Amino acid sequence: MEKVRYRNPWAWIPTLYFAQGIPFIFINMVTMVLFTQLGMSETSAALYTGWLYLPWVIKPFWGPIVDILKTKRWWTVMMQLCVAIGLAAIAFTLPMPDATEIAAGVPVSAFAICLAFYVFTAFCSATHDIASDGFYMLALDTNQQSMFVGIRSTFYRCASVFGQGGLVIIAGFLESATGSAAMGWKLTVVICAAFFALVFLWHTFILPYPDADRPVGGEQKKTVGSILKEFGGSFKTFFMKKHVLLAMLFMLLYRLPEAQVVKLCQPFMLASRDAGGLGMTQSEVGLAYGVFAILGLTVGGIIGGICASKGGLRKWIWPMALATSLNCVAYIILSNFQPDFATVAGKATVCCCLVLEQFAYGFGFTAFMLFMMYFAEGPYKTSHYAICTAFMALGMMLPGMAAGFMKEHVLGNSYANFFWWVLACNLATWAVTLLVRPHINPEYGAKTPEKK
Repeated sequence: MEKVRYRNPWAWIPTLYFAQGIPFIFINMVTMVLFTQLGMSETSAALYTGWLYLPWVIKPFWGPIVDILKTKRWWTVMMQLCVAIGLAAIAFTLPMPDATEIAAGVPVSAFAICLAFYVFTAFCSATHDIASDGFYMLALDTNQQSMFVGIRSTFYRCASVFGQGGLVIIAGFLESATGSAAMGWKLTVVICAAFFALVFLWHTFILPYPDADRPVGGEQKKTVGSILKEFGGSFKTFFMKKHVLLAMLFMLLYRLPEAQVVKLCQPFMLASRDAGGLGMTQSEVGLAYGVFAILGLTVGGIIGGICASKGGLRKWIWPMALATSLNCVAYIILSNFQPDFATVAGKATVCCCLVLEQFAYGFGFTAFMLFMMYFAEGPYKTSHYAICTAFMALGMMLPGMAAGFMKEHVLGNSYANFFWWVLACNLATWAVTLLVRPHINPEYGAKTPEKK
């Protein structure tokens, strides 16, 4: 059977990036809710989910292997199978505390075996990110990459919304049906594993075989010496790029506010009103995220992609950087006024704020992703993009690890104070944007007469 060299990107980009987002969101964000719901403290949950971010930080150390051995397509589908296995293992090793044990607090040691499978799944997911991002850049020409950048980011964020909303709804429903929070989460993770098994089967047959998807250095048998040479070359060429230190600073700090918000936004909505939260149920949080927030996300991502493809990255990076502050504004409103979700006005306020937050993310993240693709250009684009995303992950990991401590021990255990602090962190985002903008090619990302 002849291999299909090209397939309509709409057939695989939405599913590929939705699948890329699910394990990342589950491990680094939804697990925060899962652990706290099963009796772990916010400080411990933030710390351990922060450490689970590590594979995305250090993935450049094995990223060149994806470039050198096998094709990006092979790595993509195989890692999807491994993620499905890892999620199934997590489901079957989650602790099963009862309501009394949860109320008293469950020690971290009860999660030890489960955390080991979390680490395995995290490494597989990080490798999948390397391969799928490389496949995207090889399967599409530069014009198509610009055209689909908004779609790509939108479906990735849809995975985030589904993870933070849909999975929480499912867990809440299953908790009500089974009478056990632990069983509800266990069955929810089983559903995630089954979904990823289906994703593996779909992409095994639907992903094209682009001519450009070949190992760096050719398909001939590799010696240890040639592998080490190519491995070193990928790092050497990255750190010899012009303005590399400035680019690293941008990738570390652009998402500083978001890195802290994502750790505590859902615990804030689930916390009691006396504790400064909104007192929402899991199902209510899932409904608000899974239905209303996705509207803002979709509109923001599509508008961001259209703007970038017409005016270019350099023109739109400032408006997009400024837009990212709106997610902090949304949570400042919610934490200071604490609208009652049981009322119509409260529902409207919460949903409008979440739409605003997700629109800001969808629009603002477009600039960040385009910048990483811009900086990764070259023969080692897969490895270089992996290095870029590793700096991004480090910029998300370290502030996220400290978010719980900052809120509980530095900012008076106040959600309102925490979100004001995060708003102030936007100064770092704006500063690095100011520094990198003059060095961006004005034509990058924009349509030119030659591309039309």
